[in-house]
Amino acid sequence: MATFLDFEKPIAELQARIDELRDTAADGELDIATEIGRLQTKSDRLLRETYAKLTPWQKTQVARHPERPHFRHYVAALVEDFMPLGGDRAFADDQAILGGIGRFRGRKVVVIGHEKGDDTATRLRHNFGMGKPEGYRKAIRLMQLADRFALPVVTLVDTSGAFPGIQAEERGQAEAIARSTEAALNLGVPMVSAILGEGGSGGAIALAAGNRVLMMEHAVYSVISPEGCASILWRTADKAPEAAEAMRVTAQDLKTLGVIDRIVAEPLGAAHRDPAAAIAALGDAIDGELTELAAQDAAGLRQARRKKFLAMGRL
Repeated sequence: MATFLDFEKPIAELQARIDELRDTAADGELDIATEIGRLQTKSDRLLRETYAKLTPWQKTQVARHPERPHFRHYVAALVEDFMPLGGDRAFADDQAILGGIGRFRGRKVVVIGHEKGDDTATRLRHNFGMGKPEGYRKAIRLMQLADRFALPVVTLVDTSGAFPGIQAEERGQAEAIARSTEAALNLGVPMVSAILGEGGSGGAIALAAGNRVLMMEHAVYSVISPEGCASILWRTADKAPEAAEAMRVTAQDLKTLGVIDRIVAEPLGAAHRDPAAAIAALGDAIDGELTELAAQDAAGLRQARRKKFLAMGRL
């Protein structure tokens, strides 16, 4: 059964009515195809109108939708012969950040990204996509491997932020994030990063300091969650919608600000309603960016990356 968000209640009611009519038609000889078609047209129109005017807070809810495709879905659909590589060779193998080598549309690539999980068991195993120091050190190791063998790097970002537990801090969380960001900025190979859902804080930027930063249409990207911002400024998370508006977390705002390079359109009703179409669209976008970057040498890639990030925030 599909999961509907709070602001989708009218759509949910229409869809429930359509499902009831379909069950009725299946049980007897009554022909109600016309009525079903009329209601489906109305539902599609309402869905289109709703998603055309989402607020930043509503987009945040969409970005967190539990049925939205995650890292492993994109890899399964886009990367052939994927060979996962684990461990940071120092402490452990963090399951929140995954990576490996594979073939993307004829190119050998290194793919790294956050995995949130699909159900309770996998979410716990992957720590809800919140990376620990060993996860970011694994990412560094994979980026260095890519540099050594001249393999482009593709990163798929989807995290509310790095894991804030005391054990992670004891193992050098901030240092690991900084080193991962540094490793990305110093790469002599093309790096394309994509924000799939949530791009939260340093936990996101550690894997998103690429030559090109793409963002799904209904994803969000920010230094802190709207709830966290509201808790600091207003002392209550209830002000999260106002915080999301002020923070300009949406792909459309960030494209205007020059933080990201390209917005990838999602299917009607967002990626969770048609994962295959969303994944294919992102695959096309990544392919185009890698093709364009392939002509640049290592020095040019590093210089362009440096120039890109230093330009952010300048008026």
